[in-house]
Amino acid sequence: MATQKPVDSMALQTSAQARIDNLTRLGHWGSQTMHGLLDLRVADMASELAVADAPNRNTLVEGDNLRLNFSQLQRAADNLAADLLERGIGFGDAVLVQLPNIAELVVCYFACSRIGAVISPMPVQYGAHEIGVAMQQLQPKALLSVVALKDKPLAEVARKALPDSVAVWTFNAGDHALRIHAEADPVRSARLQGYLKQKSPDANDIFTVCWTSGTTGTPKGVPRSHNMWLATGRTSSEAGQYRRGDRLLNPFPVVNMAALGGFLVPFVLVGCTLVLHHPFEPPVFLGQIQQEKITFTIVPPAMLNQLAKAPEMWNRFDFSELRRIGSGSAPLSPWMINVFDNQYGKPIVNFYGSNEGISLNSTPESAPEPEVRASMFPRLGCPNMPWTGASHSMVSNKIVRVGTEEEITAPGEPGELLFAGPTVFDGYLGAGNEDVFTSDGWFRTGDLVEICGEPPNYYRIVGRCKDIINRGGMKISPAEIDVMLESHPGIAEAAVCAYPDEDLGEKICACVVAAAGGEAPGLAGINEFLLQQGLAKFKLPERIMVLERLPRNPLGKVQRHVLQEMVKDHG
Repeated sequence: MATQKPVDSMALQTSAQARIDNLTRLGHWGSQTMHGLLDLRVADMASELAVADAPNRNTLVEGDNLRLNFSQLQRAADNLAADLLERGIGFGDAVLVQLPNIAELVVCYFACSRIGAVISPMPVQYGAHEIGVAMQQLQPKALLSVVALKDKPLAEVARKALPDSVAVWTFNAGDHALRIHAEADPVRSARLQGYLKQKSPDANDIFTVCWTSGTTGTPKGVPRSHNMWLATGRTSSEAGQYRRGDRLLNPFPVVNMAALGGFLVPFVLVGCTLVLHHPFEPPVFLGQIQQEKITFTIVPPAMLNQLAKAPEMWNRFDFSELRRIGSGSAPLSPWMINVFDNQYGKPIVNFYGSNEGISLNSTPESAPEPEVRASMFPRLGCPNMPWTGASHSMVSNKIVRVGTEEEITAPGEPGELLFAGPTVFDGYLGAGNEDVFTSDGWFRTGDLVEICGEPPNYYRIVGRCKDIINRGGMKISPAEIDVMLESHPGIAEAAVCAYPDEDLGEKICACVVAAAGGEAPGLAGINEFLLQQGLAKFKLPERIMVLERLPRNPLGKVQRHVLQEMVKDHG
């Protein structure tokens, strides 16, 4: 296995030549780029709808509601690329982009790809601190944004966080505004073609630098090449069973693995329509599924739970075109999957991924039983497994005892998941990569999993290596309790966390959000429910905190460390 080289600073390519040669020889990497894929789609489906804004776009940001076919998307991207060249952005330059899910964001990706600029998308929730961290690590030449997202002054916050040497340009409003031009423009075209005669982006060049959510609140840059993203896109397309002409609805910010690997890359790889949605508003989202005749989408687990409990809401809409639904970022509930599979007729796909390149999925084909698909993932890429397909042929993974490189092969013993293959990055931007990879190049995910199933062909995620609650020497995974609590009819969202105890070291607090229109159950009611579900007594919460909402990072994951601080302050 080719090992990664250190990523000490922003580089045009981060992959060692030995890794490039090996993955190219295996057919997992090639010469295709994102803008090259767009050119292919223009050649064979130019007039088909490529990208569409959400119907409520005008309530969020300035600018027209856009619906671009593939030919228009290509022209818009090339025109923006020429404008960026005119403003001094070129090959290898880093550009921060902070935009909601609007068509301009999609155009930015292809424009940067065309001229070989490195695009670094940031969640709109990021403030001055996170932008400052990105500035220090990336040294960008510019930031692209909008003047405001609703009442949040995105450009103003960014301007104050960045030195004067970094330009801040906004779309559709503000000084020196950028605009989307989807018409042929001879002047811009000549400028771009003249540049491309001198520079030619490579598939192994860094295309994006995304930012991890992290557990400390400090973002870390994740450089990824075109080849890494295309490998991820193939695994997602296979799990979602994407077909040419499909219509994909993306509600996740197009700044991370779920949206980039699950939607942005596949829509141009396969030839689909990408319909945008953001921020998440259930009535608008459900309406889009019906109105846009969506065939595939991803829905957060909490929303799926609500819909499974409310068939009257589900039946208000015509979802006849929808073939399957993806979810992830947290363990799913078996009862919810059973409802969608057997009552609604819309199978659920459970995705497990990360910006660094983890790429596993549990589908109706690989895990037919809801109990398995909810919390287990096929050991794709492992020897002697019954799986087939692109994902199984590309990825590699194993588990080791935490803090070691001793492999675990027996079921039931938790260990850290290691990952390798063409989807995996080469290392975080800057320093801090000492413990990220093993001595032979496997990525340490930090996720605690165990081999499970009959036969033992699956992994079960039992938590993060640092998330485990230690109650008097008994190690408890908070994730399994989260799932049980979320199946309680009186609870909309739930997560447990540790709080300090003088005798046992740590005890468990249940943090819950009441179901709409009701009151959250008390601690006694919660524990009675958990016991009925078969949870061991030593895992029962000994404190409860009722919240209006759970704290989540910009990517939608519950911030357990924030809950711990809240519980401490609550006493």
